[in-house]
Amino acid sequence: MTQTTLPPTMRTSRRTVLAGAALGTAVAAVSGPAAAAAPQRRRPRGRPRNRPNVIVVSIDDLGWDEMGCYGNDFNETPEIDRLAAEGTRFTQAYAAAPLCSPTRAALVTGCYPGRVGVTDFLRPETAVSDNHLDDRRTTSIAELLGKRGYTSGLIGKWHLTETYSGPYRDRPGNPYAHGFDDVRVSEELYIAGGDYTHPYFFMPNLPAREPGEYLTDRLAAEVEDFVAVHRDEPFFLHVSNYAVHTDLVARPELLAKYEAKPGADRAPNRPVLAAMLESVDTQVGRIRRALEAQGLAEDTLLLVTSDNGGQSRPANAPLRGGKGELYEGGIRVPLVAWGPGLVRAGQDVNHLTSTIDLLPTALDLAGGPAPKDVDGISVVPTLTGRGRQRAREATYWAYPHFIGGTRPHAAVRVGDEKLVMFLRDGATELYDLADDPGESRNLAGQRPEVAARLRRLLEAHLAELDLYPGAPTAERRRDELSETFDGDLADYTLAAVPSGGAAARAVTEGGRLRVSADGAAHLLAVAPRGPRREEFVVELDPGPLPGAARERTLFAGVAKDGDNYLLLRYRHDLRRVGWDLRVGGRLETGGTEPTTVLDGSVDLDDDAARIALVVRGAQAAAYADLGKGWEFLFRLDVAGALDLRRDDVRRDYRYAVGARVNGTAVDIDGFRAWER
Repeated sequence: MTQTTLPPTMRTSRRTVLAGAALGTAVAAVSGPAAAAAPQRRRPRGRPRNRPNVIVVSIDDLGWDEMGCYGNDFNETPEIDRLAAEGTRFTQAYAAAPLCSPTRAALVTGCYPGRVGVTDFLRPETAVSDNHLDDRRTTSIAELLGKRGYTSGLIGKWHLTETYSGPYRDRPGNPYAHGFDDVRVSEELYIAGGDYTHPYFFMPNLPAREPGEYLTDRLAAEVEDFVAVHRDEPFFLHVSNYAVHTDLVARPELLAKYEAKPGADRAPNRPVLAAMLESVDTQVGRIRRALEAQGLAEDTLLLVTSDNGGQSRPANAPLRGGKGELYEGGIRVPLVAWGPGLVRAGQDVNHLTSTIDLLPTALDLAGGPAPKDVDGISVVPTLTGRGRQRAREATYWAYPHFIGGTRPHAAVRVGDEKLVMFLRDGATELYDLADDPGESRNLAGQRPEVAARLRRLLEAHLAELDLYPGAPTAERRRDELSETFDGDLADYTLAAVPSGGAAARAVTEGGRLRVSADGAAHLLAVAPRGPRREEFVVELDPGPLPGAARERTLFAGVAKDGDNYLLLRYRHDLRRVGWDLRVGGRLETGGTEPTTVLDGSVDLDDDAARIALVVRGAQAAAYADLGKGWEFLFRLDVAGALDLRRDDVRRDYRYAVGARVNGTAVDIDGFRAWER
């Protein structure tokens, strides 16, 4: 097995790991639960050794180097360090996405998140979207292992649905629908920033097991129970921590401990995160001791990892970026594997692995191959030293969304070469991770052939995933509507949108539509026809626009009337694009992405500039042509509020164009619409 080579700032000595392991042993002897001192039990009779248990402990938002075994000398993780010393530490492990939900979808399915329709964190029920991990289009790790006699459990966070009302088992995408048998302490309501001390706002019906219960400790107690209950059967268990996510809250005594440590006030040290991580570390120790007490240690693979990179960019150094980004700081994660009867001890490996590899690894241990449509590859040969480890040609990531200042982008890694591509204009960055793990030198200009080769791979992968409706090209057009406003508006319905009370005027003049008002007003011109198919395009040609000193906003999309519409929006004074969805008179904005990061970058001043809304059922994408061809701007999912996949819904909607003015006038050259 190839040994990893890292820059000095990223290298951890085996002596450090072993020292941590010794400390962990001492802590367990002094303060561990009664199970720690229990005699080692024999493996239950009749339980086949060739079907080992698999336990995955995932830590939410934990950076790649926050543990002692990855070189952190402020945080204390003796239990996990012990596992690393007695097992395998991966130095090239990746999350399948830079955010929570898509990585969890990859863990459950063994597929790239885009393949199963979960590419962003899933939002609360109030969101206009309605996304979930669909059991009708996926086969889960629980279902596949269930066919081989396994019981599957989930303890903790699920976050693969946007439905938080009604019976838990009836909610789309719930874990039971994916074959999990034993589900505990999983969120009933949206978790938002998190909650760590009982009572938990997102689990209002969960009673405490002890006074002042801390959530990470509660998960540990549930694992101990799970292992005891299911010890006579092979099992898969995902221990899905809510910590150390977003709103950092630690046990007071641990927080005081880290606040008093030397260096507590120096970046990137964070006492509250260190305290929370120690609670997770203690949890991992309790899991190990529970396995030993039940005689299952030699029959179990225990993995500890994270769902994405850390939120703190300084803490991720020397890696670049953090959560929400496809630079290394957003997707490189820790991965420690332990199993005295399975995993080779004391090895660091640089084999590149991803969340998608977990399912085929578990199935391999259970004695069965993974389905052909799974993207992951088993790492059992790396763990055991038996057989030849197969590597994939390329590893991919896609994040076609906005979060903070991050724009839609995708990435591919082949060997040590990694390409990051921004989806708006196709701009690319190439990095050699062997020489530049911090991704500080863009080599795309120096190695154009390499950049072109990786780009072709990435573009083919994105085309296969089909993440959002494609650009509004002339291909596959049907039933085109082309309005140049050479006639009057007799065939149009003028619909006023509630906006402030002024009356808007609409006239056609010189082949243009003019909308004007003495005050704030918003008016739509609704065409006599609308989409008959669920895939359609509405393209707006604004023509010459006046100066941008005062607000002038243009719209194009579909509408039923002034209280019901889906429109692409362009505000000229801010060079801003966005979208508006109104249903039943209510402007829906729940769960929207921060597309305002595009402000100032979309300028329709040029006579030939245009924008388009491309709709595919409940999914839509916005594009702009600023003179160099169509550029992707953003995507949206409106299934929770307006589902244009339905014929009865589409029948009520027609193509529409309009404007919002404030004591001004704006002219529109025309718009076109077609189905495809």
